[in-house]
Amino acid sequence: MPDMMPGFALTPVSATALFTAACVAGVQYRRTWKADGPLWQLWVYGLIAAGGLLALAFLPLRP
Repeated sequence: MPDMMPGFALTPVSATALFTAACVAGVQYRRTWKADGPLWQLWVYGLIAAGGLLALAFLPLRP
């Protein structure tokens, strides 16, 4: 499969940091949701978690 964006890949360290940030945002989303917190916080945490996981899914990892 051809590389669509040459030179644009995640390193293992950046992928780990992105995964950790997405997990923390997901936990904060759940805590805010369970506590009936403000909707803007749900949007912020949800977008961070979704964006991080989508980036991990679709960006290649550098060996």
